[in-house]
Amino acid sequence: MEAEPPLYPMAGASASQEDEDRLGVPDGPEAPLDELVGAYPNYNEEEEERRYYRRKRLGVLKNVLAASAGGMLTYGVYLGLLQMQLILHYDETYREVKYGNMGLPDIDSKMLMGINVTPIAALLYTPVLIRFFGTKWMMFLAVGIYALFVSTNYWERYYTLVPSAVALGMAIVPLWASMGNYITRMAQKYHEYSHYKEQDGQEPRQRPPRGSHAPYLLVFQAIFYSFFHLSFACAQLPMIYFLNHYLYDLNHTLYNVQSCGTNSQGILSGFNKTVLRTLPRSGNLIVVESVLMAVAFLAMLLVLGLCGAAYRPTEEIDLRSVGWGNIFQLPFKHVRDYRLRHLVPFFIYSGFEVLFACTGIALGYGVCSVGLERLAYLLVAYGLGASAASFLGLLGLWLPRPVPLVAGAGVHLLLTFVLFFWAPMPRVLQHSWILYVAAALWGVGSALNKTGLSTLLGILYEDKERQDFIFTIYHWWQAVAIFTVYLGSSLPMKAKLAVLLVTLVASAVSYLRMEQKLRRGVAPRQPRIPRPQHKVRGYRYLEEDNSDESDAEGEHGDRAEEEALPAGPRPGPEPAGLGRRPCPYEQALGGDGPEEQ
Repeated sequence: MEAEPPLYPMAGASASQEDEDRLGVPDGPEAPLDELVGAYPNYNEEEEERRYYRRKRLGVLKNVLAASAGGMLTYGVYLGLLQMQLILHYDETYREVKYGNMGLPDIDSKMLMGINVTPIAALLYTPVLIRFFGTKWMMFLAVGIYALFVSTNYWERYYTLVPSAVALGMAIVPLWASMGNYITRMAQKYHEYSHYKEQDGQEPRQRPPRGSHAPYLLVFQAIFYSFFHLSFACAQLPMIYFLNHYLYDLNHTLYNVQSCGTNSQGILSGFNKTVLRTLPRSGNLIVVESVLMAVAFLAMLLVLGLCGAAYRPTEEIDLRSVGWGNIFQLPFKHVRDYRLRHLVPFFIYSGFEVLFACTGIALGYGVCSVGLERLAYLLVAYGLGASAASFLGLLGLWLPRPVPLVAGAGVHLLLTFVLFFWAPMPRVLQHSWILYVAAALWGVGSALNKTGLSTLLGILYEDKERQDFIFTIYHWWQAVAIFTVYLGSSLPMKAKLAVLLVTLVASAVSYLRMEQKLRRGVAPRQPRIPRPQHKVRGYRYLEEDNSDESDAEGEHGDRAEEEALPAGPRPGPEPAGLGRRPCPYEQALGGDGPEEQ
């Protein structure tokens, strides 16, 4: 009678012939370690690497589209609600019937003051907020503040509208600075994931060549601003599908208007105080505001759920670890850079031209002559023209870098000259097609301006340690320009056009002067970014491959650690060597440890 085989094989026993697999390799303890824990036999490392980086590139594209769509929905909801709110509050019948003596005009003026004045202080806190929360979470928080502003319109009172407007003003510069930083980082990541084979032959800490991400940055900025300018068209949907049904025609609203265009004074001088034929029902207003609130909430979900992080966690730690005092000071120290000083006039003009499109062309030339009921269509023409022309920024892939930006300035220069000598007649519709063409062409210039400036900043300042500072300075100067337009809203149209013309010429000349200095090889004076000071050495800083430290840092740190090691016995477990007691696994294999070998 045969003895039954043991239930568990003896440790160290040789495997039988039947235990061998199909390939002739034993399955017991004598099997090679590589066969037990190695890769799958059909594993193709190169193919898997290619698929991995393709998924990474698709993730970057998803981030860009989600951020662009979130920015479009956020700004579209804000503009649409603000426009509808100001038109309703302008009608004196609506104010008296709905709110009595609550003083809505005074509330609206304070609300606009909160939106336009608060961003002046944004240079003091924006870099600190972006470094503290991170780029993605700063975007999410700012979009949430926009949604808060929408929600306060359910109950229109002084203590709801004005505080929410102040909070909105505080979030304007952080939102668009973090958006610009985010798109630039996505272009750099896409370049990294597209050229991963080139990086295999380089040093682990070596940076890619400067400007190598520029083609991807041009494409991503074109996508972002194409979505962004669509927000001007999306903002008109409440006007087109809801409010236009309640408006008087131009014969009533423009009855006392005497001059338009270049001969006008202030904003819509002589415009009728009653613009609503019938008052909208409160239930209908609640439905419209609920739709806008849902869209704002959708924008929050897009940023939260679909936008990935702009930096790795280790990079976020290093960006914060330079010291909060240094983070506060660095935007001011970047004024030493002559490139930024030369671009400041263009930053200011970028704020002027957007406000002029919404107030000068749309109101001073459009509503003043063809009526309030056509305001939405003028802004739709502007938004669609700007959205389509955003892809003209891709000409920078083949043409010299200054061409798109100077071309946009040239379009605006030509239009400004034409508008300077044009005064359309009130209540005359024969020239309405000229207004739509002018609005669309102004949108073309705006698209080239915005796309060119953001791309230029991403190319000139590609260091991840200073991108948030640069975009903060850019959007802060835009906010200063918008505040200036708010203060000068009562000026004559010719004065506004003159200021616009002087700023445009000065910005173009200053920019071309900067490009000339760069061609001559004049080195910019950039402030030094302090080294990260880590108070706690966590597990991440003990790794050998630290992708965030420079070559000099790594060599210096290695030398310092070698010098700091004591000459005596080191703490921790001793390495395996002679005289060591064998471990239980070695005893089970039948050996007495390394001393037998």
